[in-house]
Amino acid sequence: MDEIDKKILNIIQKDFPIVEAPFRVVAEKIGTAEDEVLERIRRMKREGIIRRIGAVFDAKKLGYVSTLCAARVPEERLRAFVDTVNSYPGITHNYRRNHAYNVWFTIISPDEATLQSSLAEIRERTGIPDILSMKASRTFKIDASFTV
Repeated sequence: MDEIDKKILNIIQKDFPIVEAPFRVVAEKIGTAEDEVLERIRRMKREGIIRRIGAVFDAKKLGYVSTLCAARVPEERLRAFVDTVNSYPGITHNYRRNHAYNVWFTIISPDEATLQSSLAEIRERTGIPDILSMKASRTFKIDASFTV
């Protein structure tokens, strides 16, 4: 990464322009062309530097419910399990862990009944019954950004 990449990353993390052409604004702020900004972002996504660009909403304030889940998945069933979990629109994160409960994911739903129904369906579709649901009692981190 060079200095332009770093400037782009800092802007899109903390000061993303909410306008019709946001990447043009980013380009103007750093003194380059919009096409260059877009190409650099595409490259950083390909390289895994950028995972996603999108808004982060407070689901609870919007009336949604969420939970952090941990599943105990045999190694030979890992890919199928992850593919099934990721097919649900409410899955926001999905991580492999070095632990007996080796797949952790978060899910949001419009209400508790839908959340529980989705988890039951995931258990049934995957054949993995050992999925813990751990609702947050406090929020510890609401922003993860890194000055580059």
